[in-house]
Amino acid sequence: MPANDPSLRQTEPFDRQPGQTADAEPVTEHLPGPRLALLFVVSMVSATGNTAMQSVMPSIGTQLRVSDTAISLAFTLSALLWAVFAPYWARRSDQRGRKAMMPLGLAAFSIHFLLGGFVLWLGLAGLIGGMIALVIFAVVRLLNGALGSATSSAVQAYVASRSAPADRTRVLALIASSMGLGTVIGPGLAPLLVLPVVGLAGPFIAFALFGFVTLAALRLYLPHDRPAFAGHGDIAPPPLMPRSAMPETGEPEDEPAPPPESKPPRLRWADPRVRGWTGAGACGGVAQVALISITGFLVLDRLGLRGDPHAGAAPVGLVMMCGAFATLLAQWGLIPMLRPGPRTAVISGMALAALGLTIWALAQDLHTIALGYSIASLGFGLHRPGFTSGASLAVSRREQGQVAGMVSSLFGAVYVAAPLTVWLYNTHPATIYLALPVLCLAAALAPSFGTRLAPAA
Repeated sequence: MPANDPSLRQTEPFDRQPGQTADAEPVTEHLPGPRLALLFVVSMVSATGNTAMQSVMPSIGTQLRVSDTAISLAFTLSALLWAVFAPYWARRSDQRGRKAMMPLGLAAFSIHFLLGGFVLWLGLAGLIGGMIALVIFAVVRLLNGALGSATSSAVQAYVASRSAPADRTRVLALIASSMGLGTVIGPGLAPLLVLPVVGLAGPFIAFALFGFVTLAALRLYLPHDRPAFAGHGDIAPPPLMPRSAMPETGEPEDEPAPPPESKPPRLRWADPRVRGWTGAGACGGVAQVALISITGFLVLDRLGLRGDPHAGAAPVGLVMMCGAFATLLAQWGLIPMLRPGPRTAVISGMALAALGLTIWALAQDLHTIALGYSIASLGFGLHRPGFTSGASLAVSRREQGQVAGMVSSLFGAVYVAAPLTVWLYNTHPATIYLALPVLCLAAALAPSFGTRLAPAA
């Protein structure tokens, strides 16, 4: 990122004074390639599975004969739990180490996908009622809601604490692009995994196995990291976390540890350093969630495929895959090439998203829907690393775990709005079509209302 970028000058927090030890952990321009690749895959797993699920859930709901709103409600409580628990797991990663938290979320994702796929298969096979299957599926998803955010918070904090401030937008964009790649792979593979025996539940089983394989690789190949702030007492493995994932006494550590010291003060949502960035994340996040939640139903409606849910999986997957490629273009192409500052990334991203949402709302055929979805996704691909790096740069290194938890919490909280957006689409579509560009405008303006102060060490 160029040094003369205004947004970087406003958020640069790393003017250290002699004797300060809070950030003694070394900063490098690049993480080792194999380690960064593993973290990339870890971040990609949930995005791959979740977008595959989102591409088939409209068809599953149609076959189960449950309403669109009921389908979106199945995700709401899980998203709320994600928002509540993400800051907690981020603080735990500060105390116990990043690697200790990563397997927890991966295990929760894999187990809930396997169980959820089995329950939906029972409903699709007519062995239990459609609404009963959906309710049980929603309960199973609570496992991912409570534990899944441990991985995303830990990965972001791990990367942020090991990258130089001027390079952080690029590195966090790379990690964010892993989710973008997952959104390409998920919808692209989902129709191919609708198999004769398991039917529309096939993607759930396949991506659960992918999660277990990644969990094994994480345990074997990611070096232990020493927590930046000492915990108290013995470390007991949380539920579902193998003990081998925990730091062991006497084992060589991956990073030198700073001197023991007290925990950093609790980072508040109203903190003037971050409130503008989290506001941008919330407004843009709701708009993106609405786009993702509604698109599957919109494709079925405008292509007249409500009566043939199996035929709807392919065009929905195609639209989502086009959007995912656009997201990758932003995060693998535009950001590394243009190196925008956080504010520039947010503003330009939201302008593109508003344009794409307008085209998407007016589209009547598959190609135009895909075009609008892709332009909007290009914008969201700029927005996410923009507000994420803006929040990260606004705080000190010892607060990276907390700000990562806040960002991860936002990603869960915005999904609580999904049922409302789907309900508005079915009852007052003009309202949702107008509201989404307005949310993009609010997201573009939000960073201006946060006063970024130099953080305390």
